[in-house]
Amino acid sequence: MKEEYLRLTDKAYALLEDKIVSLELVPGQLYSEAELSAIIALGRTPMREALLRLAKEKLVEMIPRRGVRICEIDLTNHIALLETRKALDVLIATRAAKRVSQQQKDTLKEYSEIMLQAAANNDVETYLDIDGKLDLLLAQACKNDFAVEAVAHLYAHCKRFWSYYHEHADIDLFARQHADLMLAVAGSNEKMAKEAVVNIIDHQVDFTRLALDL
Repeated sequence: MKEEYLRLTDKAYALLEDKIVSLELVPGQLYSEAELSAIIALGRTPMREALLRLAKEKLVEMIPRRGVRICEIDLTNHIALLETRKALDVLIATRAAKRVSQQQKDTLKEYSEIMLQAAANNDVETYLDIDGKLDLLLAQACKNDFAVEAVAHLYAHCKRFWSYYHEHADIDLFARQHADLMLAVAGSNEKMAKEAVVNIIDHQVDFTRLALDL
């Protein structure tokens, strides 16, 4: 029974995070636990456990006797988040470049082509799909569960930021930068993998600063 309960909690967490990232659950809006339970079609007990995890990750705020508020996108804090993510992403990418398998190298080369084509076609859905698959592949290739776990919730914040501001982003540039990262890791080039991550995060910091004026 405990194992089944944990699976339900993980499912509730994944569903709520997805709806927060996609902005289906609106930043700043207050929801009751009953509303959220109905939205994800799961019981309130596993949902409440999932909400406690999301509160620790600063995606929701539990307000006693009122409900659950979806945290706003704080652009100033987002820059600090990116600074933290940079250090972890560099570690993950360089270790992945060192430990990547031949099958993973082939997949990365395929992903780079798909992402560039998606950007050329302004196919945001495919672009995001490959971006998510890249995160998973690097997580597997780096063989460092501590770094992967530490950075996971930061990705959720970044994806929510992208959902909110992507219409103002240069998707071609983002795709080229990610393709550079994929090819660096596929080539087992740790130095270029680090440079690619730094370029990606530095550009996201610049874009966040621009978003302050949008």
